[in-house]
Amino acid sequence: MGSPPPVRWRVVTPPEQPPTAHDISRWRRHLADERAEAATYRELARRRSGEEREILLGLAEAEGRHEAHWLALLGEHAGRPLRASLRNRVLGWFARRFGSVFVLALAQRSEARSPYAADPSATSAMVADEQIHEEVVRGLATRGRARLSGNFRAAVFGANDGLVSNLALVIGIGATGVPAAFILFSGLAGLLAGALSMGAGEYVSVRSQRELLSASRPTQITLTAAKELDIAANELVLVYRARGMTPAAAEHRAAERLGLLECDCDPSFSLRPEEDLPDQYETVGTGLGAAASSFCFFAAGAIIPVLPYVLGLDGLLAVVLACLLVGLALLATGAVVALLSGASPLRLALRQLGIGLGAAAVTYLLGLLFGTSIS
Repeated sequence: MGSPPPVRWRVVTPPEQPPTAHDISRWRRHLADERAEAATYRELARRRSGEEREILLGLAEAEGRHEAHWLALLGEHAGRPLRASLRNRVLGWFARRFGSVFVLALAQRSEARSPYAADPSATSAMVADEQIHEEVVRGLATRGRARLSGNFRAAVFGANDGLVSNLALVIGIGATGVPAAFILFSGLAGLLAGALSMGAGEYVSVRSQRELLSASRPTQITLTAAKELDIAANELVLVYRARGMTPAAAEHRAAERLGLLECDCDPSFSLRPEEDLPDQYETVGTGLGAAASSFCFFAAGAIIPVLPYVLGLDGLLAVVLACLLVGLALLATGAVVALLSGASPLRLALRQLGIGLGAAAVTYLLGLLFGTSIS
């Protein structure tokens, strides 16, 4: 395999007319952001190896081409380096300290919000570059999302369930007018019971899902049974068709197994769908990992609505403070999920808030109703 073609740098000639102060300010800002993005990709590459490292270094090199463009336009006006935008500084800070899929998700959003499409000083090639960069980073982020999706799903679900269910429990009981001590112990009991239930449920769920995948994984019985088959009624073709191959591919694969074809077989017919199954296991996660994540995050979420009562508050003040604390936590979990999925943080955060406080409001109203009925 030959070496890749050399990178051709586009020569940019300075503008014929002197740039305005606004142009210089905008170009210097673009220059600072390109340098920051290149540094972020190099930092992420330092924490990786193999193919991912090469891809990230390639992105850093592409940002270097954009940097050269703005330097050529600025000429003697380049001046001292500016600080990058807040978004790129935050991204660089995360890259230096974490280097995780979270940073790649942020980088994906950053590439998607490139200002070059609306900037007449940017070339069409640079606009296209930024669009391609978004897809490259999306692909890298997708790998990371697949690696953490199983346990991450359990963690998010556990935290959200802990926040909502225990807030509903606490303010629902509180609305009946019972003493604050009773509400506190009810909340702590709900925390422990819910965390244990969530942990056990996640363990059983993930183990069951992995067992279903294991039962669906093809065995290698065809390797030993092939020589005993009745060639006139070749059921080996049915095996491969049942695994998802087309009739032509199944017949070709069966002929390979039976030794009827030479080694110059069409490799496209030799695909093994079973080789993709490890990725499914990775996506599901492990039973113990999902159980631990669910238990810990449920407990962490469920303790928040109980905090006002732990501090000795009661009545309406405790209810309002519990709702405020849970609301902030729901906003945070929604925003984190949105950032990791590449969606709008505000939209998902408000969705989490609406669902969580809506469920709590229903139980509070029921508590008021039952409290009035009892009294």
